[in-house]
Amino acid sequence: MALMWRAERGGERQQQDQVVRPGPSVYRLLPSLSDYQGLHLESADVIRLMRWQRDGTEADRPARLRATWLGERKWAKSEFPSGRAGAPVLSRRLAESMGEGLAAAGSLVPVDIDAAVKDDEYFLFVVEVVVDCLDLRRSSKPKKIDGEVKKAVFRPEALPSHLPAFRLPQFPGAVQWNGWAADLLADLTGDQIEKRLIWSEDPATRPHPDPWGI
Repeated sequence: MALMWRAERGGERQQQDQVVRPGPSVYRLLPSLSDYQGLHLESADVIRLMRWQRDGTEADRPARLRATWLGERKWAKSEFPSGRAGAPVLSRRLAESMGEGLAAAGSLVPVDIDAAVKDDEYFLFVVEVVVDCLDLRRSSKPKKIDGEVKKAVFRPEALPSHLPAFRLPQFPGAVQWNGWAADLLADLTGDQIEKRLIWSEDPATRPHPDPWGI
């Protein structure tokens, strides 16, 4: 069944426009350490996704993703169950709550979960938009192996703040979440998501010392 995007009503849009939004910020999102089941993603599928993110070869573009639940069976299943930096997985409820904004940044592909039950409907968010918005002079040098940027400073005028997420050409295997999208997902899931601040335009904030560490 095709995922139906939630339509935004005119009144909601007008009300949203009246809200004063904070300055731009960028986060890494990963499952919290609370007692929730998470997903182990099939290694071969993850490697294929990483090749596509690095090289853009259409043959490597994922059409589905295989996974298995991990954790105590008595625990609830996380709605954001993947800690892979480049492979965010969303429950159907989260995907629908994010609305058409996800489609502007990428696409959703089904996750085939081993021994899945009726409510196990999850999607890999394949972030397709790559934006060169890093301030290379003020950021740390990307690592040679995977391009990881431990300390990132963004150019606000180039940041795609209207999108929920994007990737960097220097670090293509990681999804960067804009602050408003990170806040929305965290609000929807309570204690299920850990937000690690990568960068903020507000000089009073302190970025996470190792946002891409485990």
